[in-house]
Amino acid sequence: MRQRVGLILGVVMVLAGVGGVAGWRWWQGRAPYGPEALGARATVEFVDQATANAALAPVNAVYANGAEDQIVLGRVAWNRPPHPQPDGSLRIVLADKRNGLLPGFIAVTSAQPDQVITGMDSALETARSRYPWLGPARESADTMWAGSVVTVSSIDASPVTFQTVLREAQPESLVLSGPMAIEDLLVALICVGPDGQVYWAQRLLN
Repeated sequence: MRQRVGLILGVVMVLAGVGGVAGWRWWQGRAPYGPEALGARATVEFVDQATANAALAPVNAVYANGAEDQIVLGRVAWNRPPHPQPDGSLRIVLADKRNGLLPGFIAVTSAQPDQVITGMDSALETARSRYPWLGPARESADTMWAGSVVTVSSIDASPVTFQTVLREAQPESLVLSGPMAIEDLLVALICVGPDGQVYWAQRLLN
């Protein structure tokens, strides 16, 4: 009898543990708000150097080397959600919608300039595994990172202005290169939790 009771208690504890893990995972992946709460919108255009410099000031814009380079200027804005998540963040992605290539370097500013940076992290790779339109994920952990995205650390940093230069494509180039048509430039927004979990991604343009 005691063995049977012990066995039942053991099974109950295992089931409780499994349920607790499942509940934690559900809560961890639960978005604090959806894309509709932000109402995000984006623009992207080709501009001259003077326009780019003025839009980014006092941040230094990326400079074109010659007339063949294409200067891209973009802007993403959103509404403040009713219940923003502490320590959550956003990623702004500019990519070639045909192959997912990213800019090599992005200059960025915002309503809160100290809350935006550029670089690469694992959030994009996680999002790409769920949203193929963002481009292919890395084949393995040994595959080199290439390109940059914008990380926004505060929901109050809207609007965000970003700029890059598309230089002439080189053989086997791993970053976004020119010449390109504006309609091939995809802009997306990714919502990321405090532990790096990806809640959702939204295609804003193209």
